[in-house]
Amino acid sequence: MKVYNSIAAYKKTKPSIVTIGTFDGVHVGHQQILKQLYKTAHANELESILVSFFPHPRMVLQKKSSLKLLNTIEERTRMIEKTGISNLIIQPFTREFSRLSALDFVRDILVNQLHIKKIIVGYDHQFGRNRNATIHDLIEFGKTYDFEVIEISAQQLENVSISSTKIRNALNEGAVQTANTYLGYPFMISGLIVKGKGIGKTLEFPTANLHLKEDYKLIPKNGVYLVHSIISGKEVFGLTNIGTNPTVGGTYKTIETYFLDYSRDLYQKEIQLNFIKRIRGEKTFESKDALKNAITKDELFARNYLNNNE
Repeated sequence: MKVYNSIAAYKKTKPSIVTIGTFDGVHVGHQQILKQLYKTAHANELESILVSFFPHPRMVLQKKSSLKLLNTIEERTRMIEKTGISNLIIQPFTREFSRLSALDFVRDILVNQLHIKKIIVGYDHQFGRNRNATIHDLIEFGKTYDFEVIEISAQQLENVSISSTKIRNALNEGAVQTANTYLGYPFMISGLIVKGKGIGKTLEFPTANLHLKEDYKLIPKNGVYLVHSIISGKEVFGLTNIGTNPTVGGTYKTIETYFLDYSRDLYQKEIQLNFIKRIRGEKTFESKDALKNAITKDELFARNYLNNNE
C-alpha cells in the first residue's frame, strides 16, 4: 500500500474507485466498506483509493473540542493496510479545505485529481462545505461526470448502526468488550515504558508505566483491565490500572501494567496493550495492604477468566 500525505501528492492517472472518510477506529462498518472497495477494484481493474483526514474535522472546526481518537495515524494506517487496498491518502484537514464546495470537491479532486470511475460511501455520507451535500447529490454528480456511486446500506452493516462515536462512548464508560465487538479487534494503546514511582514493586506487583506517544489518543475510563500484549515474540497477559492511584496520594493519571508470568525489565521498550475486559473501577483503599489484597483478587479473577476463555 502506498501512503500519500495529501491529495495533491497523488499522481497516478489510472481510473480509480474511491472511498472517503476519517475512518477513525477502522471499525466493522469501515471494514465492510474497505472489503467492497478491494473486491470492486480488482474486478474492474481500478486503482483502490481511501481518502482519510487528519486532524479529525471536529478538532479543526470546533474550537473547544476535546475529542480523543480511537487510533493514532500509525495505528489507522496499519489497520487499513491489512485490507489490501492500494492507496491511502491522508489529507491534512484545514479550515480552508473545509470550505470547498461539494462541486469543487467532486470536479477538482475526485474527477480531475483521482480519476474516479466508482465511489463507495455509507448511506449517511455527507460532504462539501458545512457537510451540506448527501449521497443523493453525489449520485447526481456521478451522472454529470460519469462515475458510479455504490451505497453501503444500513442492512449491509447487519442493521447495526456502528459509529466511531458509539465506540468512543463505550470506552469512556469502560465497556471495552462492547467497543471490541464494534471494532472487530481489541482496542489498543501503544507507548514507551518509562520510570514510575516504584509503588507496585513495594506491593510485590511490579508495574510497567506506559507513556502514550500521542496526546490525542483516547484512554478508556479509569479502572483495572485485563490486557494482552506481545513482548519479544511472547504472548503475555497483564492487569492494567488506569487512574491517579488515590490510595497512595497520586494526583495525575497513569497507565500501569502488572504482567502475569513475566518479570523482565521493559524500561524504554515500545509496548502495545490490547484491552480484553474491565475488571473493576478505580477505588480508594484504606491502606496499602487493602490495595495489595485487591490486586491479588484482580489477578485471581484474570487467571480464572483466561482459563475459562481459552
